[in-house]
Amino acid sequence: MNGVSATEDSDSTEKIAPNFANINQIICGDSLAVMRSMSDECVDLVVTSPPYNLKNSTGNGMKDGRGGKWANAGLIKGYSHHDDCMPHDEYAYWQRQCLTEMFRLIKPNGAIFYNHKWRVQAGLLQDRQDIVAGFPIRQIIIWRRKGGINFNKGYFLPTYEVIYMICKSDFELAKGANSHGDIWEFMQEMNNSHPAPFPVALIERIISSTNAQIILDPFMGSGTTAVAAKMLNRNYIGIEISPEYIQLAHERLEKISKKPRLL
Repeated sequence: MNGVSATEDSDSTEKIAPNFANINQIICGDSLAVMRSMSDECVDLVVTSPPYNLKNSTGNGMKDGRGGKWANAGLIKGYSHHDDCMPHDEYAYWQRQCLTEMFRLIKPNGAIFYNHKWRVQAGLLQDRQDIVAGFPIRQIIIWRRKGGINFNKGYFLPTYEVIYMICKSDFELAKGANSHGDIWEFMQEMNNSHPAPFPVALIERIISSTNAQIILDPFMGSGTTAVAAKMLNRNYIGIEISPEYIQLAHERLEKISKKPRLL
């Protein structure tokens, strides 16, 4: 995951299409600006999880550590190069812009797997409809996580996140993938210095359930989408604003470069 400005403009940037220069590369830059520079229908699949804007909270858990609830949490200071604390309306507008670009970039048989987290704000459920409304959501996948802790006595412990499956009309799953249910249980990634990493197994499930050959992750973070794509002999394009996270991704990719790939 990474963060960018909602108002970044890249109209002067020449449109680019995937080629040997950017396939299997992670581009350091503003995710929205880079996507705007890419040609229409140039990728098969988008798999991503944006920053959740957790520090813009009605509680005190993720703001500045008041009360000590999250003193050891990785996100207490936000992400590298993004504080994860945008005004909500600005955040929702930015994410709708990002989804619009993702949808433009996928082919007629493409799909977006957009992972987000529902929250309770000011005592009411925030289900992200202000972000995803109007996009062609075909299904919602529940990613059930194990464990967790809840300091709020007003609601039960949240144990899942959602993955919106936003599809163009010709999208189909790979052969046999429709036997998977819509509730997936995967442990959170523990051995990763990024504050909010994807589990590799979760992304492997998504990619292997499609026939996609070029996968885009515009919030690449520590490189999990790239790692999963490489393990499955697929190609990836990553966008990440943080050089620190890109270095971490390169280190992870280097570790698997000599391992046998799945057929």
